Amino acid sequence: MAAPATAQCCAPIAREPLGETAAAELATLLKAVADPVRLRLLSLIGSHPGGEACVCDLTGVFDLTAPTISHHLKVLRTAGLIDGERRGTWVYYRIVPEVVNRLGALFTPLAAKAQNTPVDVELHTV
Repeated sequence: MAAPATAQCCAPIAREPLGETAAAELATLLKAVADPVRLRLLSLIGSHPGGEACVCDLTGVFDLTAPTISHHLKVLRTAGLIDGERRGTWVYYRIVPEVVNRLGALFTPLAAKAQNTPVDVELHTV
């Protein structure tokens, strides 16, 4: 495998028009985080010590019922943004970095471009 090359690049959304499949996949991710509760859940899970949070740590933060929190977690999990593991009676959730990074990469270089800030992007060749 060749060493990664670093090059300035633009955000995927500004580089070329999105194809139908890519747009549908990204729309699913964006819809999943477009809800304030789900966005907060994602943030709580990602910032929790150890990188994972027990559902028992999440339910008390909101003034919502446990089934409602479970619904929001299911939406995030179905979108692939989080994964969970049952341990006894509790489920522990963690962020799926590759999927969350797709959202971040969608606009980050575009924002830097608007500020005339160079952005380094690693390109891996196989």
